[in-house]
Amino acid sequence: MNQGIILYGPPASGKDTVTAALRLLDSRYRLFQRLKVGPGRTEGYRMTTDTDLAALRARGQLLWENRRYGAVYAVDRPGVIDELARHVPVVHLGQVEAVDAIRSFEPSTHWTVVSLWCPRRVAEERARARGTGDLEDRMRAWDQTQSLDDADLCIDTAAHTPDQAALRIHQAVSRQSTQIAG
Repeated sequence: MNQGIILYGPPASGKDTVTAALRLLDSRYRLFQRLKVGPGRTEGYRMTTDTDLAALRARGQLLWENRRYGAVYAVDRPGVIDELARHVPVVHLGQVEAVDAIRSFEPSTHWTVVSLWCPRRVAEERARARGTGDLEDRMRAWDQTQSLDDADLCIDTAAHTPDQAALRIHQAVSRQSTQIAG
């Protein structure tokens, strides 16, 4: 059975930082690079075009897509399947419906779902430190992010270091792996 990790949370809750700590802990963990069309940061994404995204959409190959910060972000079925075959992908999401869509698309995959959170003031400090110039938009997205009631783990990233969070996640994934094998 394949395994993956979903890191769910609002902007600046620590998804990138925790993913980096997971990668240092175990090289099997890899950021799943979502597709992106539009402006802003390109690192951590597979940049594509509206035309290519429309073709995937027409073929029913998009598991999830959303619009934010003037861009379109998407999780594609072929990309996830490819990553599951080679690694333990770490998918970053910020919408409850996206978590459900990813969890349900491939029954032979076990997803460890982790809700990352921090107080709003901490998220605002982190977002300001990034210097991306879109603080208001990020904090509006933070306010709109719903709580995830059925996560396997909930971690306050203001109370835990990235290494502590990564270790907790790794332990949860390892427990699931043992249960699956047993």
